[in-house]
Amino acid sequence: MQHPPDCAPVSVVVPCYRCSATIARAVASVAAQTLRPAELILVDDGSADATRACLYQVQTHYPPGWIRVLAFDENRGAASARNAGWNVATQPLVAFLDADDAWHPQKVAVQVDVLQAHPDVQIVGHGFRRVASPSLPQWPVEEQPTQRLQRWHVLAKNPFVTPSVMLRRDLPCRFHAGQRYMEDHLLWMQAACMGLPIARIPIALAAIYKRAFGVSGLSADLWPMERAELGNYRLLYRNGCLSWPAWVGLSGYSLLKFVRRVLLVALHPRWRR
Repeated sequence: MQHPPDCAPVSVVVPCYRCSATIARAVASVAAQTLRPAELILVDDGSADATRACLYQVQTHYPPGWIRVLAFDENRGAASARNAGWNVATQPLVAFLDADDAWHPQKVAVQVDVLQAHPDVQIVGHGFRRVASPSLPQWPVEEQPTQRLQRWHVLAKNPFVTPSVMLRRDLPCRFHAGQRYMEDHLLWMQAACMGLPIARIPIALAAIYKRAFGVSGLSADLWPMERAELGNYRLLYRNGCLSWPAWVGLSGYSLLKFVRRVLLVALHPRWRR
């Protein structure tokens, strides 16, 4: 499939909160795409440190107009920051990246190809690698068939990390404003319950520089994350998206996964740091 040189019809949204140490790497990974997105939107989520100044400094290192900076006066959470960037996006496709992670250079080209080849698909994600090295990701990528996800696959387990997702700008739902945990999974589940096609590319195209749990950051907050997941299922039930047996079954399964995570942290002291 032929693409316009160095331009993809994609708006990239990055929520930024106290990320002055990592945002340059994240932006560099977007700029290094073999098919560069048309615009990059950095949303300062009320950072009280030097983040905002750093965003404007990074902006000067790239062509004028390519990076847009939005700024909140108070911290509202990543969900609200992503929505703000999404709402001003000018391109038909929107991709999300976290300020402390990075993309493989082929990520955008691969996902744009999938969305153009499957015009009914509304959300597409891919795999990732957890890496210890602070360098930008670079590993061989082999083409793999795209997998369509069934509704229950999306409900039972979050199929994507947010930095792996690209979706259509006109998707009829948004991240739950103000929710600080599991807001990404809620969006995917809402889309699945609406019958919107969701696909997964079984290729690692993102680098995650933090462990999943037991370390500093949101993913370390096991109980708040679990409580948010249970709240997500309760919300879907109240909205008529889940039957009572489905709500109870999914909530029970979620609690079992939570117990497993707690045990893993207890058995691995390095995750308690």
